[in-house]
Amino acid sequence: MSEQVKNFIRVDHAGEYGAARIYAGQLAVLRRGPHAEQIKHMQAQEQVHLDAFSAMIAQRRVRPTALLPFWHVAGFALGAVTAALGPEAAMACTVAVEETIDEHYAVQAATLGEDEAELGATVEKFRQEELEHRDIGLAHGAERAPGYRLLTGLIKAGCKAAIKLSEVV
Repeated sequence: MSEQVKNFIRVDHAGEYGAARIYAGQLAVLRRGPHAEQIKHMQAQEQVHLDAFSAMIAQRRVRPTALLPFWHVAGFALGAVTAALGPEAAMACTVAVEETIDEHYAVQAATLGEDEAELGATVEKFRQEELEHRDIGLAHGAERAPGYRLLTGLIKAGCKAAIKLSEVV
């Protein structure tokens, strides 16, 4: 297995872990709000993604990122803070994260060769579910969040930094 594939698995595991934590933070604030059921649905899918990459980490003996404790806190905090700003801000967070992950997974899917067809298929399946999450966010008022462009821009920048850091740490 190439170092590139190891990095893909490491980063994807970290990203799915962070996404699950974001939704946990959002649900801690928006438990019974109008968006809670959608958030629970997205969280459940992220847990499936996380479980798949956790299994790959173990089966392929890939070192997980040392930053998982940080992503544990940072993901929950991002979810809770955006939810505290309102349901539309929580949905804007979802849009920003999922658009970043879509781009990330698209590059991986295009890079993986036939020798990693199973991983490529998994990445593509999860990518489609991330796009579904983005669409849910847009359908539930993400663009009505105060400072939508600034908020999503900051979150996307943070996600891209998290990806780079998780590749190497």
